[in-house]
Amino acid sequence: MTVNEAAAPDLEAPWNSERRGSEGESSERTYPPRPFLAVSIAVFREGRVLLAARTRPPFKGLFSLPGGLVETGESLADAAVRELFEEVRVKAAIASFNRHVESIEWDASGKVLRHYVIASFVGEWLSGEGVPGPEASEIIWADPSRLGLLNCTPQTEAVVGSAQLLLRGQRQVL
Repeated sequence: MTVNEAAAPDLEAPWNSERRGSEGESSERTYPPRPFLAVSIAVFREGRVLLAARTRPPFKGLFSLPGGLVETGESLADAAVRELFEEVRVKAAIASFNRHVESIEWDASGKVLRHYVIASFVGEWLSGEGVPGPEASEIIWADPSRLGLLNCTPQTEAVVGSAQLLLRGQRQVL
């Protein structure tokens, strides 16, 4: 097993639960003094990509790639594998780094409400069908060519498109 195929917790383990505000979002994540470092992973199985409907802001209710914050001392790739399993109970092998994504949201007065820098990875499915939980209300394996028909977060379609090109060997990591 490589570091990118890190052993995930037991499937019977309870879901992680963080302290959340009234909207289900950690109050420490709004109006941040600096960006948060996060990861996401586009997992492919038989030509389809795994998407999860978000249960919390930002973009509550929209489909996106599984992911979350990087923990201190954790590599980006290990964080992507961990977050994938924690959110949807799927295991994947990292195929490649994909690209970075920035997500910045301002409030009505022009202050930065949320700011994430996301390291996006490409993964190949190993096991697990995907299970809804506290962070994902619905799990689907979507046809990447039909993402425009789904309610996805703003950059999901572009990130999945570049991930597909990487898997096909039609794009180099920048």
